[in-house]
Amino acid sequence: MTVKAEAAGQTGGPHNMQDYASTYATFQPEVPEYFNFAYDVVDTFAEDPDREMMYWVQDGGPERRLSYAYFRDRSAQAGRSLLKLGLKQGDTVFILMPRLPEWWESILGMMKAGIVAMPGTTQLTAKDILFRLQNSHARAIITDIENAAKFDEALSQYPDLQIKLVVGGDREGWTSFEAAVSAESTDAARLCNTKSSDPLLLYFTSGTTGYPKMVLHTHSSYPIGHISTGRYWLDLQPGDLHWNLADTGWAKAAWSSFFGPLNMGVSIFVHHTKARYTADYTLNLMGKYGVTSFCAPPTIYRMFIVEDLKKYDLSKLRNCVGAGEPLNSEVIEVWRRETGHTIRDGYGQTETCLLCGNFPTPDMPVKPGSMGKPAPGYVVDVIDEEGNPLPDGKEGDIAVQVKPKRPVGLFQEYLNNPGATNASMRGDWYVTGDRAYRDEDGYLWFVGRADDVIISAGYRIGPFEVESALVEHPAVMEAAVVAKPDEVRGEIVKAFIILNSNYTGSPELAQEIQKFVQQITAPYKYPREIEFVTELPKTVSGKIRRIELRQREQKKA
Repeated sequence: MTVKAEAAGQTGGPHNMQDYASTYATFQPEVPEYFNFAYDVVDTFAEDPDREMMYWVQDGGPERRLSYAYFRDRSAQAGRSLLKLGLKQGDTVFILMPRLPEWWESILGMMKAGIVAMPGTTQLTAKDILFRLQNSHARAIITDIENAAKFDEALSQYPDLQIKLVVGGDREGWTSFEAAVSAESTDAARLCNTKSSDPLLLYFTSGTTGYPKMVLHTHSSYPIGHISTGRYWLDLQPGDLHWNLADTGWAKAAWSSFFGPLNMGVSIFVHHTKARYTADYTLNLMGKYGVTSFCAPPTIYRMFIVEDLKKYDLSKLRNCVGAGEPLNSEVIEVWRRETGHTIRDGYGQTETCLLCGNFPTPDMPVKPGSMGKPAPGYVVDVIDEEGNPLPDGKEGDIAVQVKPKRPVGLFQEYLNNPGATNASMRGDWYVTGDRAYRDEDGYLWFVGRADDVIISAGYRIGPFEVESALVEHPAVMEAAVVAKPDEVRGEIVKAFIILNSNYTGSPELAQEIQKFVQQITAPYKYPREIEFVTELPKTVSGKIRRIELRQREQKKA
C-alpha cells in the first residue's frame, strides 16, 4: 500500500475497512526514502482547486471556507518567510496559538522548509514556555497577539531567541506574521527534500507521572502512521466534515485535526472560540454546520448524555469517536440509545499513532468500555516484566512489538534523554506505561497507568474501573481515584469527587456513593475514603494528574 494511493482518498465501499481480520493481516504502508506530507499529500489534493480543506468559523465573526489550494499557496509563502528570517532545515520553532488557520499554514510551511515544529497549548504559562524553550533550544516563536505577553515574560530568561512572529496584530519587538508571509512567492517548487527519517515534530508529553519529556516524530512516523487513523478508525469518506475538539497544542490535534483527515482529503471543521465547550453549545454547532464526523474526549460525551439529545439536529452525523482517556461503558450505551450512534473508543499516545481502536466492521462489534483491538500496522499485546506475552485475562503492560520490524507510527526517541528512551524498551517491545488485559476475543481492556495501579490487601485495583463506576452515580460529575497509604491494607482506594451542581457533599452522600460502587463492581474495589472537591489537578491536555493526588496522600501519611 503506497502513500500515493492513500493521498488519492480512495475508499473501500460503505466503510474503508470492510472487515477487520483481513485488513489487519494485509495492511502495511510503504515508507519511501524521501517524503514530505505538505508536498506529497496536501499539495496533491490541491490540484483540485475546489477541494475544501477547512470550514473555519468563529463566534460572532465571519466564516471562511478554505481550499487545499489556499493552504498550498500560504504554506509555500510561510516556508519561504521562515527561511528568509534566518532559519534553516532542522531548526526548531515553538508554535502556540488557538484554532486559527495560520496554525495549519505555519505547520505545513515548516514541513516544506524542513523545519521542526514544536506545538504548545495556549494554556501554557510563562514558566511552562520557558521550560520548553530551554529544553528544546528553539530558535523561533510563532504565536498570536493574545499569547505574546507570556513569551515576552519567558524570554527575559531566554534572551538569545530573536525570531518572533505574531499573528493577529502588531507588537513591539515582534515581526508581523501576515506581513512576512504575504511578501513571499506562492511558487510551488520544493524548498528542500526531506527524508522520511528526518525530524518533523517535537511534542512534550503531558507529564502525567513526572516532568514532560520531548517526543520526536519524523516525516514518516506521524504523517504515514496516521493513514491508519484517518482511513480505518475515523473512517473518513469523501464529502465528510470532520470536527475534532482537541486544542492545537495537544498531539491529538496532529491525529485528528491534521494527519488523519488530511490524509483522506476531507474537510476539517475548525471553531475558534474563547468560550468553554458546554454540551448545549457544542451540540448546536454540530447541527448548525452539518458535522458528519466527530472526535472528542470522554469529558465531552459525559456532558452530552445528561442533555435531552432528541432536541438537537444530529441528522448529518454518521461517525463519532473518543480518545484521550477510556470511555465509560454507560456513556457509550446512553449515546447509542439516544442518537443511534456508537462511540468508538481509540487508544494511543503522544509517542504513537492509533495503537488500538474499535473499528466499524461487522466482524468487530463494539464492547462498551473496551479499547478495541490492535490497529492495522501494529502488533500490540499485553506482556509481563520479562517481555513475554501474557494469556487472556491476565493483567500486564501494554506493549508494541518493535522487532524484527519497527512499526511506522512510533516516535523516534525522547530527545536528549537516552535513559528514558532505553527505559521504554523491553526486549522486542516498546512499553507504553499503561496496564491492560486481553479478553478471549482479542479485545484489550484498559486498567490504568502502571504507576496508578492500587494494591490493597493483595488486590490490584485499576483506578479507571472505579472511576467508571463512580461517574455512573447521578451525583458524580467527575472522579479521580488514587492509592492512599494504609497501615493495615498497605493501600486503600481513595476517591476525589466533583459533584454535579444540584448536589452537596456530606458523609451521608459519601456512604451512598460507596454502596453504589459496591453494587456495580467487585466490592473490594469501592473507595474506602471519599473527598469532595471543586477541581482536579490536570495536565495542559486535560488528563488528570493522579500522581499529584497520590503524592498529596503520601505526604499526609
